[in-house]
Amino acid sequence: MKITFILPAIGKKRGQKYIGTWKMEPLTIAVLKALTPDDVETEFFDDRIELPDYETKTDLVCITVETYTAKRSYRIAARFRERGIPVVMGGYHATICPEETEQFCDSVIVGNAETVWTQMVSDARTGQLKKRYKGGIGTYGVTPDKSIFTGKKYLPVSLVETGRGCNHNCEFCSISRFYDSRYHARSHALIEEDIAASPYKYFFLVDDNLVANRKNALALFKRIEPLHIKWAGQGTLSMAKDPELLKAMKKSGCEIILIGFESLDKENLRQMNKSFNYALGERDELVKRVHDAGIGIYATFVFGYDNDDEGTIAQALEFSKKHNFYTAAFNHLLPFPNTRLYDRLRNEDRLLYDKWWLADGYNYGELSFVPKKISPEQLSKACRDARKEFSSFGTVMSRGFASLGRTSPLLWGLFWGMNLRIGGEVDRKMNVPIGENLDEFPK
Repeated sequence: MKITFILPAIGKKRGQKYIGTWKMEPLTIAVLKALTPDDVETEFFDDRIELPDYETKTDLVCITVETYTAKRSYRIAARFRERGIPVVMGGYHATICPEETEQFCDSVIVGNAETVWTQMVSDARTGQLKKRYKGGIGTYGVTPDKSIFTGKKYLPVSLVETGRGCNHNCEFCSISRFYDSRYHARSHALIEEDIAASPYKYFFLVDDNLVANRKNALALFKRIEPLHIKWAGQGTLSMAKDPELLKAMKKSGCEIILIGFESLDKENLRQMNKSFNYALGERDELVKRVHDAGIGIYATFVFGYDNDDEGTIAQALEFSKKHNFYTAAFNHLLPFPNTRLYDRLRNEDRLLYDKWWLADGYNYGELSFVPKKISPEQLSKACRDARKEFSSFGTVMSRGFASLGRTSPLLWGLFWGMNLRIGGEVDRKMNVPIGENLDEFPK
């Protein structure tokens, strides 16, 4: 038996390379490879860096689907199904929208695949695929098999999963819906094993909220401290109120932490059910504590809530420049399916598309709903302009010297490589056609 794994791209303009910062190793594919029996032949096409071979000889195609890649996933699946090859789909979007997804494939895995993958493969061998498999939602004792990445060029950062889910319940978040606002920590022994096996110096600890469980986080940081690595991860500003936690993070090799500020506006935070960000106290002081601990901040903001206009975006930009963040993202709000945000905007008749992820002509960077105080076009442009300003030469220089003063000198090259690339990609990301890879078609 042979299985073909495919990771679809979001989309691609004709004749342009895929966005560089989007090309990190796809950990999900390595986990599925590890779960696959040894007597099953495997191959992997990463649509971000290569076109799938639609004529490949295979017995089963497995596609992992995100909302951004759903349209492209369905089109790829159709090409193989035309040849009579069964297609299995899984991932966050397939779990959140199984009724939609199963219209475009032969079988859907709902939830995490670890508990059902072996059974699915066995059923595929005998031609008895079920229409739907129900997996679990926790973490499991699986070591990813990254041999399936051989020959592919990804960013030189190793992804290591440390946990899944988050204990918060933000209105816009599909992760909280997937995991029912619960956090699931991964085995520290497996985390250490993954780190030891990596050829890279830098790591991204894949975790929706690394500090969701304080006791677990402290134990993990102590466990990996002797490995002398440099790592980045995702957390919340609440860590700044815990000096012991900050010290442990830094000692274990933390150089950059992604923090979702989302908004500086109290009413917006209340509406998105993230008022805990406001309740933490003075943001300036909390940011200073993180920086004083020697940890850089990747700040993220989201705009489109009912109190947003050009002024709130400008405020976030100035806040980010004031604190010389390692980098920052100024994103427009996107209503993912089956989130409370999506349901609210639909009930208020503010959606521009019933399903933006399948809509013809929808491009990356466009809004899919009507904000209250600003037009969709104005908000999209304001976010783009904030990104351009934050990646301007003068701002990058200021941030670079500040970063060098608070993080390891070893990260100097990484800072420039990351920020110059992000700055150069601002306009390239705009108007990427969702679901389309135009290089597949004649000009």
